[in-house]
Amino acid sequence: MGHHFELRKDVELAATPEQVWEAIATGPGIDSWFMGRTEVEPGEGGRTRLTMAGHVEEATITAWEPGKRFADRTEPAPDGTFMAMEYLIEGRERGSTTLRLVQSGVLGDNWETEYEAMAVGWDMYLGTLAAYLVHFPGRTAVPISAFRPDAGGPDRVWAAVAGAFGLRGSIAEGDRVRFTVEGLPPIEGVVDLAGLPTYVGVRTADALHRFLYSGAERGDALVLGHHVFAAGQDPARAERAWQDWLAALPVG
Repeated sequence: MGHHFELRKDVELAATPEQVWEAIATGPGIDSWFMGRTEVEPGEGGRTRLTMAGHVEEATITAWEPGKRFADRTEPAPDGTFMAMEYLIEGRERGSTTLRLVQSGVLGDNWETEYEAMAVGWDMYLGTLAAYLVHFPGRTAVPISAFRPDAGGPDRVWAAVAGAFGLRGSIAEGDRVRFTVEGLPPIEGVVDLAGLPTYVGVRTADALHRFLYSGAERGDALVLGHHVFAAGQDPARAERAWQDWLAALPVG
């Protein structure tokens, strides 16, 4: 039996309503802070398509008010589950903006786990959106994804990630990190998000790197969702390199 839900999040953004609209209502903008790859057909009645790990989720745009409101909704599945998203944009003084996210719909039997994962996940994605608008305004990123299922639990996962970062002990915001991924330039930056035991973010001069632990109920997976702003990217090559890095991570 499905369970109706509603999730609300507000975030203050150091950007104009027009900049926020470009980030939340265009494919290249969404790719610069959210998971997977997104396509958007502009206008009410248009379609959005999110591709992640070979899975495609489509939705119909139900509200299109540039600079003010964007919403879409998936078609109900055979079991009645569906997802609806709404973004409300409100300009503030000095070029800042309040963005309100409302996610609603019907979840399946495992709704409590799904709801908790979405609530925490949105903290990471909205934090990434804020970092994108401050540090990479006017630019768009190439999204890079990689996955390691059965990663061994949160303690092992984050100990291995901290070790790869060159850190001793737990990971904290403000930590400086430097590490290598074979086949890619050295990565040097700062931990800008630390929502342990669920997620960690590292910001560099040309990328926002995001590391997300799914939890035991969702496959015990370590998921990478990076946004690379440097020119001349080869996404397939970068994803192979990160997948190899994940495979070699000593979490077992």
